[in-house]
Amino acid sequence: MLVKPAVATIVHQDVLKFLKAQPSESVDLIVTDPAYSGMNQHLLLGQGRIVGKYQEKGEGTWFEEFHDTPENYSQFLSECKRVLKQDRHLFLMFDSFSLLSLGAMVRDFFNVKNVVTWDKVNIGMGHYFRRQTEFILFASKGKRPVTRRDIPDIWKIKRLHRAAYPTQKPVELFEAMIASSKAQDSTEFMVCDPFVGSGSSAVAALRQRACFIGCDISEKAVSLSRHRIDVFLQSGIDIGQEKPAFDETLQKKFW
Repeated sequence: MLVKPAVATIVHQDVLKFLKAQPSESVDLIVTDPAYSGMNQHLLLGQGRIVGKYQEKGEGTWFEEFHDTPENYSQFLSECKRVLKQDRHLFLMFDSFSLLSLGAMVRDFFNVKNVVTWDKVNIGMGHYFRRQTEFILFASKGKRPVTRRDIPDIWKIKRLHRAAYPTQKPVELFEAMIASSKAQDSTEFMVCDPFVGSGSSAVAALRQRACFIGCDISEKAVSLSRHRIDVFLQSGIDIGQEKPAFDETLQKKFW
């Protein structure tokens, strides 16, 4: 049987416009880390290196945050449900603020199955307690088992330092999501990330022999991720992340 080579497509577009342009039930898996605005706007963090001055509108340094009002978030979840095939999975990343303010809304559209804790190993910054974790809400449209029964709900994967993109996530984090959902013998599997950022999710999909489609509102992010993907497809080298984010024992735990 001829197996088609995996491909990745990145579109420069607003998340809602992008999702509305996709055919219904056209993707097998959604993995994404939305650029939530809630915590930054609530705390008025001042000048950030990611989006510039939080009190001012515009793209700033990298991107305009997704305004996660209940209305916007409801539209986002509704479109995710429409484009996702029946009996497929969704992995949706949250910080602590957005998980409490928006997480419950996911249950209006999907069957929420679990919350995975991402342990970043190295401690980060924080306003009251220094952050070492983020959260990944795991849900399904219809019924679909995970591909493995021995994967824990705490993923110990090192956060990245000095990456080219300010909120860049490790490729291994997205690989764990994809490997948990994609059957190993599947020859056609489409992964979607409507907040593609640095392209880590796209590289993860290609590593797992899946196709990929995604978008980002930032022209700089799209350019960065497209170049990263092109180099990876041509050489197998990930210029966005030179070192693995976890050790060999953990790698064997996932795939």
